[in-house]
Amino acid sequence: MIELYTWKTPNGRKVSIMLEECGLRYNVHPVDLGAREQHTPEFTALSPNNKIPVIVDSDGPDGRPITMMESGAILIYLAGKTGKFLPRSTRGKYKALEWLMFQMGHVGPMFGQLHVYIKLDEPVPYSLERYSKERYRLYGVLDRRLGEADYLAGEYSIADIATYPWVARHTVHKTDLTEYPNVKRWFDILSARPAVARGMAVPA
Repeated sequence: MIELYTWKTPNGRKVSIMLEECGLRYNVHPVDLGAREQHTPEFTALSPNNKIPVIVDSDGPDGRPITMMESGAILIYLAGKTGKFLPRSTRGKYKALEWLMFQMGHVGPMFGQLHVYIKLDEPVPYSLERYSKERYRLYGVLDRRLGEADYLAGEYSIADIATYPWVARHTVHKTDLTEYPNVKRWFDILSARPAVARGMAVPA
């Protein structure tokens, strides 16, 4: 059994989608970020960086429990554990990891910062403009890639699972997906996957 410590954020939902797609049994432990539960001593013991998500797998490597933080690392771990959603070919594997790092280093941080500045009562003009422009640039990168392949790594992988929850907030960062037809096609296909829908509903 896997214990999932998470909240209603894109990073948290990457892992719940992956768990659903892999068909793994898991228990959900909501960590209310608004109530700052991520800073309790109990959670800090699991996540030294005080960030969700975290998993505790009772059946870790060599049959011993393992605790893991950082959503990208968790996706790679679960792909290795199950043999799913990371291409088997060497070239395909590195392509999936390349686009996973693109999400981790660019899509998540930039969209996340834009969400902060959009919600401010008194937006900082420079910051709002900067992150707005970067949002458009990143959507352009995604759209060009998805014009070349059905999925980010060619086949459905952890790269798509990681990126989808951030694109799912396109209305929050005021982006019209019809302006990016390849992204919209990809988004609609993933939205129709039952495991994605279940994962996006965690925590209830």
